[in-house]
Amino acid sequence: MPLNSLKSTINRMSKSVTISVVSPVYGCGGTVIELYLRIKKALETENISFELLLIDDGSPDESWPAIEEIAKRDERVKAILLSRNFGQHNAITAGLEHAKGEWVVVMDCDLQDQPEEILKLYKKALEGFDIVLGKRQERKDSFIKKFLSKTFYRVLSYLTQTEQDSSIGNFGIYKACVIEAVCRLGDQQRFFPTLVKWVGFTQTSMSIDHSKRTVGKTSYSFRKTLNLALDVMLAFSDRPLRLIVKFGVYISFFAVIYTFITIIRYLTGGIEVLGYTSLIISIWFFSGIIILILGIVGLYIGKTYEKVKGRPQYIVKTRLNLEN
Repeated sequence: MPLNSLKSTINRMSKSVTISVVSPVYGCGGTVIELYLRIKKALETENISFELLLIDDGSPDESWPAIEEIAKRDERVKAILLSRNFGQHNAITAGLEHAKGEWVVVMDCDLQDQPEEILKLYKKALEGFDIVLGKRQERKDSFIKKFLSKTFYRVLSYLTQTEQDSSIGNFGIYKACVIEAVCRLGDQQRFFPTLVKWVGFTQTSMSIDHSKRTVGKTSYSFRKTLNLALDVMLAFSDRPLRLIVKFGVYISFFAVIYTFITIIRYLTGGIEVLGYTSLIISIWFFSGIIILILGIVGLYIGKTYEKVKGRPQYIVKTRLNLEN
């Protein structure tokens, strides 16, 4: 068992916490205080013991001072400052590995996912589910963001041959055994929804309210979304390589047929002068195919190289209300 996962297990055994709420923070300095207050109100109303883990993922705004202020006032708020921006899903991993709760809630800090919905997820989980995912029936996002999300999940579903739902994100509640299984996975590329789907366990989903973003803007530009999609597809699927093999077989098949046709035409006098245009087009086309294939194979080799280096998924600069 990896050291971080062992620490995570010991943390859960050391103190009784019913729900740990893990929230990565980037560009949301204006919402973290409201996030804390709403989570506190919702869970204290039902007398549920909780902790809130806020992970500052190298946020460029004043998020950390706001997090520090909350952590000083309430020891149930655990603050983690990463040394730089490692990405949303690596920040989530940092929170998961420090969580102590019997149940762990993962949610974004922008308040589009409502803290009050945690109780609904928790009560549903008590019916016998290890995982309850929040399903955003009416997403309050821009058309472009919804389009990119749907496209990403459709392509991911095809390449990984698994069912993916664009209305389901990170927001959900997960039993401690699920989180421990996710933390044990050694994937260098962390994409939380796919990792959760891979480990299995009994899961369901339920409809939740989704709000418009009122502070800041999403950090996922088109380029970042495209890069994330590429990384996830390479990390969780070898289907691109399989498609290349199939494509190569098809090209070879048609090449053999065309060869026979060409020989017959030559023997019957149907070819007098070889065409310059067809030759150049063939060279350019097949050169492009070869470069594409080498590029895809190279990406997989690059991912293997990153894994072999064994670098940590995140580096913690500062912790508050947490043991080292």
